[in-house]
Amino acid sequence: MPEAPNPRQLILNLLLAADGGELSARDAVAGCTLFGIRENSVRVALVRLASAGLIEAAGRGSYRLGANGTDLAADVSTWRSAEQRVRAWNGGWVAAHVGNLGRTDRVALRARDRALALLGLRELERGLFVRPDNLVGGVAGVRARLQKLGLQEDAAVFLVGELDAAREARARSLWNGKALTKSYRKTREQLEKWQRRARDLEPDVAARESYLLGNDAIRQLVFDPLLPDPLVDIAERRAFVAAVLAFDRAGRNAWQRLRRSPAAAAALELS
Repeated sequence: MPEAPNPRQLILNLLLAADGGELSARDAVAGCTLFGIRENSVRVALVRLASAGLIEAAGRGSYRLGANGTDLAADVSTWRSAEQRVRAWNGGWVAAHVGNLGRTDRVALRARDRALALLGLRELERGLFVRPDNLVGGVAGVRARLQKLGLQEDAAVFLVGELDAAREARARSLWNGKALTKSYRKTREQLEKWQRRARDLEPDVAARESYLLGNDAIRQLVFDPLLPDPLVDIAERRAFVAAVLAFDRAGRNAWQRLRRSPAAAAALELS
């Protein structure tokens, strides 16, 4: 089973999954209690998230995503439409050159690295990152998403039509397609196995396990490079995506079941 989350991560994920986009402090405390996180730690995490602009007050005792969290949250939430964001690959590459950008601003550097990772770009040569040009919207769409996620506008994002043979081979080897395909199959099997036994679990166990497994699976999908054939087995990825979508529905049902349980009511009364 994956490691238990820290309270900041858990609160943000609960907010992303919250109906109506709001989360009460009581629900945050109750959710974190499932993972052995004390109420005081939850309250501290809420204050720190608010100070960082990642969440903001939405009324008495409730929160929603803040200005610094909405863009990233909006991009991350597109995992459900992953397969709708890919198109056939004609062999071209989207490239981003960041060699001219500074490396002293750690906040900017983290945002840059995260943006490149979320778009599946890998470093071909020093300061030059590439990915197959198989995303809907082409280079213009990649450029817009990178900048929205924090890549400086000074970075050149452009289309590469023809690499020389050596660089072409090196570019194709930046990702381990066999390992990616294996990870799709392994995660899908784990999710399907859990769903087969979910009804036999106690509500708190089902909610906790569904969060841990689902969070890791969604993270795997969020950071998946969405490579084209022949770099990865597309059929396996599609089956993996379908399994994550089905598991997400099952996980939501598990949390709804927990909220209706006597134990959850008691926890809320104590919080």
